[in-house]
Amino acid sequence: MSSQQPSDFTPDTPSRGGRRTDLLSSQIDTPMTNNVRTPRQQRHRRSEFSSTFLPEDMGATSPLAYPSTPVRNNTFFDTPRTPFRTPFTTNTTGTPLRLDSPAQFATLDPDMEETDPSLGARLIWGTTVNIQEAIGRFRNFLSHFTLAHRKEQTGEAMSADDHSPFYPMYLAHLFNTKSTNVNLNCKNLLAYPETRGLYEQLVKYPQEIIPLMDHTVTEFYLNQYEHEDLGALSQLKVRPYNLEGSVNMRDLDPQNVDQLITIKGLLIRSSPIIPDMKEAFFRCLICDNEVTVAVDRGRILEPTRCHRESCGADNCMSLIHNRCTFSDKQVARIQETPDVVPDGQTPQTVTMCLYDDLVDVAKPGDRLEITGIFRGVPVRVNPKQRVIRALFRTYLDVVHIKRTDKKRVSVDKSLGETSAHENYEEGDEIERVSGTDEEEIIGLSRRPNLYEILSRSIAPSIYELDDVKKGILLQLFGGTHKKSTKNGSSQFRGDINVLLVGDPGTSKSQLLQYVHKIAPRGVYTSGKGSSAVGLTAYITRDPDTRQLVLESGALVLSDGGVCCIDEFDKMSDTTRSVLHEVMEQQTISVAKAGIITTLNARTSICASANPIGSRWNKNLSVPANLNLPPPLLSRFDLLYLILDRVDEDADRRLAKHLVTLYMEDNPFTAGVDIVGIELLTKYINYAKEKIQPELSNEAANTLVDCYVELRKQGQDRGSSDRRITATTRQLESMIRMSEAHARMRLSSVVEVGDVLEASRLLREAIKEYATDPKTGRIDMDLMLNVLPKLIEDDVQNN
Repeated sequence: MSSQQPSDFTPDTPSRGGRRTDLLSSQIDTPMTNNVRTPRQQRHRRSEFSSTFLPEDMGATSPLAYPSTPVRNNTFFDTPRTPFRTPFTTNTTGTPLRLDSPAQFATLDPDMEETDPSLGARLIWGTTVNIQEAIGRFRNFLSHFTLAHRKEQTGEAMSADDHSPFYPMYLAHLFNTKSTNVNLNCKNLLAYPETRGLYEQLVKYPQEIIPLMDHTVTEFYLNQYEHEDLGALSQLKVRPYNLEGSVNMRDLDPQNVDQLITIKGLLIRSSPIIPDMKEAFFRCLICDNEVTVAVDRGRILEPTRCHRESCGADNCMSLIHNRCTFSDKQVARIQETPDVVPDGQTPQTVTMCLYDDLVDVAKPGDRLEITGIFRGVPVRVNPKQRVIRALFRTYLDVVHIKRTDKKRVSVDKSLGETSAHENYEEGDEIERVSGTDEEEIIGLSRRPNLYEILSRSIAPSIYELDDVKKGILLQLFGGTHKKSTKNGSSQFRGDINVLLVGDPGTSKSQLLQYVHKIAPRGVYTSGKGSSAVGLTAYITRDPDTRQLVLESGALVLSDGGVCCIDEFDKMSDTTRSVLHEVMEQQTISVAKAGIITTLNARTSICASANPIGSRWNKNLSVPANLNLPPPLLSRFDLLYLILDRVDEDADRRLAKHLVTLYMEDNPFTAGVDIVGIELLTKYINYAKEKIQPELSNEAANTLVDCYVELRKQGQDRGSSDRRITATTRQLESMIRMSEAHARMRLSSVVEVGDVLEASRLLREAIKEYATDPKTGRIDMDLMLNVLPKLIEDDVQNN
């Protein structure tokens, strides 16, 4: 049976995009009108084949005249990925031939001329991609690319190993780590002369180029380890990243559809793992004939009749779920970061689909750089009807995930992150920490004045506040999270909470901004603009499943990081009440809309507050000045009073410092003994990843002595009254700060000096906020038991 051409067809009919019509074909879903073909034949052809071209056994000897939009098929073959187009070649008569398996790619010789009359031109439908040329260039790139090609263009310093072929060594690293993800740095493609055109095709036609790359690198890998039993590791997947430029979410338009793009943002939501069907298995209810059908973009083309000639029954095929092939899928949402949102507008969001190895790699709150294929699907009027609208819903099929903002501190390893976090490699670097960086970090840790240098490096533009900066520095390092199995599986938090209180204009907000800039998974919020559900979790309806789900709030998004809360005193009582559990147990208990659960909120709180009337009253206590409940204040490890005192010499030095900031980049007060933010971040990352300090016997005895000495300050000679100057919470604060100080020194053992410094910081802070304004002595009752209103009335009466 041969295809018939329309009567108005002429050889000069122009084709779309200037391509030759004799190399094109229409999709099978729109067959030509043929009075001889019965409706059953029409239905049989539509349901059995979903490819772009007619197979030879159906009698297709020439392409149809008018091409139309191709149906996207799965060209990843056995690899469970998102659906893509089907590549094809043509024979001598111009008939399209499908390439249904990776083995058929092996028959294509990339060294063969394009004009070989025996095979014709091998082009992928709708593109300018030449199959044999793309495979040959990428194979040459894998064999001969060296890091010297890239470093020569960027001007980086080169070593002797940079002149050796890079990808054979990288594949050896994948073989040793049992990984199947080949992270392809696109800057390497641009640096290699022969693959610059391949990079343009990769960006423009990713669903055609990526399968070719998968096949080529797999063949290269099998040749390199042909004598090894690879098993499931024999199929590699190329994941390109590091494109020339990223696209803003609000700038995405229809021109980006089906192209490879890169976006940056903050992950705000991820769904549970969803089983995604890749191959459907059907069995005939009459003759038990079995048929496997590939899923095309979520559509299962169910066979309408049995294909066995002896049966041929209609509507007899049944889907057997336990014989189908599934893969992991996850739907996530990424949002623009606040620094790129235009004034007066709300952040844009993009929906993403993650598959297989990328599932659960990132958690809500992570800042990511996503590389994927931008797609659009029509919106259905009704899910139960086939009618669709002209509007399209866009989403991103993720190919690669990379964590951005290297200036941020990493999450503490003692929290026990999931294996997906630990095993996922986002780049092509064989070693994460270079020897030069490690030598620089170790050399910095051996300096005698390390503590002073690092504390001055915290917000160097802010004048003085040495003890405040030291407390924030210890907060960034943090203590060790411990879980005791002997004491009923009780947990001990290692996060340090800091509260900055003082007059307006004392750099409290600037310190919070600096902490937010380098903190891991940091979230910055304001007390007045925050609600209880905004900080914890709220109920919403999932757009895909239409079920009620929990959306994470600021504290949950900061799990493993630091949550910065400005204007802490402006919070409502309902909002502040949720912080009691978070700051001590580090969990959030939720019982809403039938959802009863406990969420992790292992976060440090760094907050700032202004006194009542915007001026600190020395005659009142801290709770009376702030109008904050004492139980909440007692949960802060360090509470610093930053007051604006009148001092001519200090005012002159501060004024000179501010004027200098407007005249040059480096303030004179900082000098040369500070560490840049990048080195500081590397240092803190290295310490939190490598060092988990433990208390020594001498340090434990010193902690006991310091706590007892602090309690003794409440005893008055000749008086039976005893004031409380410290509680067990102060002891736990000293333990956490001692561990943080030891981690800062890159020491695995907490020594006596660490305990003494932690005790000094705690005593200095207590002297400021727990001093009785009437007696001038330390009294923790002001923070625990005495009502602020009674104190204020007593002072006013006197």
